Amino acid sequence: MRVDSFRFLPRSFQPLYADPQPLDGESEVVFSPFEKRLADATIALLTSAGLYVQGQQEPFDADRERRDPTWGDPSWRPIPRGTSQGELGMTHLHVNPADVIADHEVALPIRTLDTMVAEGSVGRSALRHVSVMGYQEVGLHTWRGTTAPEIIEMLRGDGVDGVVLAPV
Repeated sequence: MRVDSFRFLPRSFQPLYADPQPLDGESEVVFSPFEKRLADATIALLTSAGLYVQGQQEPFDADRERRDPTWGDPSWRPIPRGTSQGELGMTHLHVNPADVIADHEVALPIRTLDTMVAEGSVGRSALRHVSVMGYQEVGLHTWRGTTAPEIIEMLRGDGVDGVVLAPV
């Protein structure tokens, strides 16, 4: 099945993503082989939906983004594996949250991953998954220099072998 994500973008956004150019210092293709069998691996999920655990974590900073629409909150939230439907809030000004709030699987398919673990096709679900707020183009240097290394350190510390990206 072919997924045409450009179909869902406003036409004014399409030129931003149609021909992405490498950032300064990016000359090599980023690739890391996945050598472990999936059935033996610990897998984490990473969503760009701006999800957070209500009552336990601060929402992402939508107020600053409203004041400065080109800025995106570069922080991240660990989402515990056992998080239940109804426990997550969502902060993302570029996405309608209704479907994600109604069913978290839309943006963070924890139950689906748990089913794959139970069936034996995936070894384990990570102790913690990760949520970030998408739309990071202007703050990409902060994201690359601070946010991504922090996320990687947590995931490595949790023994994660691979990450499935769940962009919104």
